[in-house]
Amino acid sequence: MRHWLLVLVASVFCMTLWSGSDVYAQREGACADDINKFCKDVQAGGGRIANCLKKHENELSGACKEEIDQAQKRFKETAEACHDDVLKFCKDVEPGGGRIAKCLREHQSELSQECREKWLQHGRKK
Repeated sequence: MRHWLLVLVASVFCMTLWSGSDVYAQREGACADDINKFCKDVQAGGGRIANCLKKHENELSGACKEEIDQAQKRFKETAEACHDDVLKFCKDVEPGGGRIAKCLREHQSELSQECREKWLQHGRKK
């Protein structure tokens, strides 16, 4: 049961961070060329560029795929570190639209040390 909850919370948390973030808003990094090729008319914000890249995942460059894989790995690490905190503080929060991330921000001073460290290290980088 605990494993299932961890998978669920990690998945929701990762998708919340991934889709709610502006990871690619600056159109820089390893995915810049792919963004310009496939998503040039997509407005940044709300995870729209990330969603566009997802739609074209089979066509992306190797470097962009690697960057996305690394970002997802960091998000997963953060989700695992924050699992108990999400259940404690955000269990009644409806997933999506960055609501879980917002909930964690609202409880930042109350988060476990492990979650707070991962959150600051990975989840809130801009």
